Amino acid sequence: MGIVDRPALRGLQARLQGPTGVLATVMGLPLVDGVFPALVLSGALATVGGVLEVGLLVFGGSATVVVVLLELEGSPTRRARTVALVGSVVIALAAVEAAFAPTVATLLDQAVVERVAAAAIALIGARTASDRLAAWLPHPGLVVVLGLLVSLDPSGFTVGTVASGPFLAGVAAATIGVGFALVVALAGPWIRRHVDLVKFRLGSAVALGLLALSVAGLVQPGLSLIAFGATIAFSIAPGDRDRPTETAVARTERLPGD
Repeated sequence: MGIVDRPALRGLQARLQGPTGVLATVMGLPLVDGVFPALVLSGALATVGGVLEVGLLVFGGSATVVVVLLELEGSPTRRARTVALVGSVVIALAAVEAAFAPTVATLLDQAVVERVAAAAIALIGARTASDRLAAWLPHPGLVVVLGLLVSLDPSGFTVGTVASGPFLAGVAAATIGVGFALVVALAGPWIRRHVDLVKFRLGSAVALGLLALSVAGLVQPGLSLIAFGATIAFSIAPGDRDRPTETAVARTERLPGD
């Protein structure tokens, strides 16, 4: 049973005409719903560790892994080509949004933006961990929009030039996420046999929660990377699983942030 068999995604796939469209939605959602711009504005990509965290957890993440593993068709090479096609668009859009970040930042209260970005990531983590919570919690994009409206401060607006720092960081984060998806596509047969998707999903939720706390300045940066690495290690199951179990597929029914 693949993602397309589940009600949460069947309609989405029908509207987007195939698994490629679903992958584009999953990887591009942070760009469309404002989560990625909020992270750029909050300074979450100011360090190498922050770039890795956003790339692996926001653009990569459990939803991308599930779609690449269970929905993309063909050989690993063919799946990788699909990821590369979608990824090139994601990287281009991330570059555009990151390039305009310095100008947008002059319109906003930085302290409020940091809290908004942390809240959005925390919501994604909670929705990843539990389908019941996902049904009741607001969409992260709504929180970002409302939060940025609250933080609006036009008095300091200036038209800034493209800053190399945010631009390069944004491109790097998106590229890391796409690269992670490419690795998953190429290693798909091995991953489907040896990785427990339930553990990976729950571990990813914990890592996202730590990222949210890091963005809010409540914990040291880098803890989410440690949690993500531990998640990968503990998700590797001994023996030959052949395909994801029914339980694993059922627990990945709802995409993070969907």
